[in-house]
Amino acid sequence: MSANKCDSGSPPNTKPEQIAQSGAFVRFLNVVERLGNLLPHPITLFAMFCLAVIAISGIAGYFELTVIDPRPEGASGRSADGMIHVVSLMNAEGLRMIVSNLVTNFTGFTPLGTVLVALLGVGIAERSGLLSAAMRTLVMGASKRLVTLTIVFAGIVSNTASELGYVVLIPMAAMIFHSLGRHPLAGLAAAFAGVSGGYSANLLLGTVDPLLSGITEAAAQMIDPDYLVGPEVNWYFMFVSTFLITTLGAIVTEKIVEPKLGKYDASEASINLDEQKMDGVTAQEKRGLKAAGLSILLLGGVLALTIIPEGAPLRNPDTGLVAGSPFLKGIVAFIFICFAIPGLVYGKVVGTMKKDKDVIDAMSHSMSTMGMYIVLVFFASQFVAFFKWTNLGAVLAVTGADALNAIGLTGPLVFVLFIMMCGFINLMLGSASAQWAVTAPIFVPMLMLVGYAPETIQAAYRIGDSVTNLITPMMSYFGLILAVASQYKKNLGIGTLVATMLPYSIVFFIGWTCFFFLWVFVFGLPVGPGAATYYTP
Repeated sequence: MSANKCDSGSPPNTKPEQIAQSGAFVRFLNVVERLGNLLPHPITLFAMFCLAVIAISGIAGYFELTVIDPRPEGASGRSADGMIHVVSLMNAEGLRMIVSNLVTNFTGFTPLGTVLVALLGVGIAERSGLLSAAMRTLVMGASKRLVTLTIVFAGIVSNTASELGYVVLIPMAAMIFHSLGRHPLAGLAAAFAGVSGGYSANLLLGTVDPLLSGITEAAAQMIDPDYLVGPEVNWYFMFVSTFLITTLGAIVTEKIVEPKLGKYDASEASINLDEQKMDGVTAQEKRGLKAAGLSILLLGGVLALTIIPEGAPLRNPDTGLVAGSPFLKGIVAFIFICFAIPGLVYGKVVGTMKKDKDVIDAMSHSMSTMGMYIVLVFFASQFVAFFKWTNLGAVLAVTGADALNAIGLTGPLVFVLFIMMCGFINLMLGSASAQWAVTAPIFVPMLMLVGYAPETIQAAYRIGDSVTNLITPMMSYFGLILAVASQYKKNLGIGTLVATMLPYSIVFFIGWTCFFFLWVFVFGLPVGPGAATYYTP
């Protein structure tokens, strides 16, 4: 999944200091790439992790490794002697457990079903052309003064539509900047910053939300078996973060990146720029967008009637509140509906969805792109289950929490180190789901024992997972971005691209982390509906 290696030589007409800077980045990235390439494929990695958990549990079980259970007496899952014992899987009982639960570990893995259901709706909206038309309308209709803001913003919201931002928006942004007499690489960088650097921020709940919340829930249940984490638990924070990242991305583009790139020399292009053409939105597509917009308003009205009035059917039947309601528990169903119906309406108007087979083909196509993910989930689900059965996660969490308490690192500062660690791991393990499946079983229980809620921990993880996407060759679309950039600047290497994107990573890390501290610890705001900041057993 890593990007292909490309020529890292300096482009012509590069200043000496730029050559030195690019060379330094190339050396750094060569190290990152070598380390990343030493890692097996994430699927192989999880298979190896499963074997490692079995072996380690056998050794720890043989030596009867235990820690004091921090949960209060009478808590669900607490042993009678008040200790957490490592359970060995390297025996007959362990073998029976593995064999009898292999299928249910996979089918019961929460993120699997939720992501696939959400993607069925997204697939209809994408294949009908709705998402592409909406993005082109948003970006190409922006005024010259607001074009940078609009491109970054469009990049962030495009994350609800899988690879659309990478495949459509980033090349389009470069063309738009060039048509305005601005440096095309600045447009590419702005779009890349929104799509990848702002990966976790969004106005709408997308497929990444149920994906991460399912992993978080499984990790949290190592400490509290009844703890639930819904897909919406980070929505408030990520909604507002959309505007933060949009603003920061536009400022970095116009104040740092574009001045550094200087005036564009068209002779550096490897393509005929005169042949570039941006397809505008046709009259028929505009009619389709209006119809889809009306369907969204109608859907919003119907959903409001089911949740807002007192006694509404989707409120919590026991408390009458929105918290813990069927609406929030079934949010994935509404993600599906709110993409599928507007997509179907748009497709009917423009002629891309003429019969039921077109809708079925759209959903089938979205599922066909998930083959690698499904295989990954099979092994990841086994790893999470093994980790839970053996109590290794709980033992590591208690040991880590005791270490944090011993050195006094239990305050908000612990999140700075946590975000930095997630960003560093992301340099070499680019998949958000793979990285969180590995780290969540350790760090979610650990930080819960220090006193923080899983929802807050997940929000911090999402910052670290996003901000270094821009500078790692391990990001699956990095090769595509490099190929598009090299069309506008011959012989452009990895170092030059990362030197261009590094200011975004630095500013996003500082700005987003500071914003997290203000949101959570200064203003005391929840990161999502019903989300707690602190965990109390």
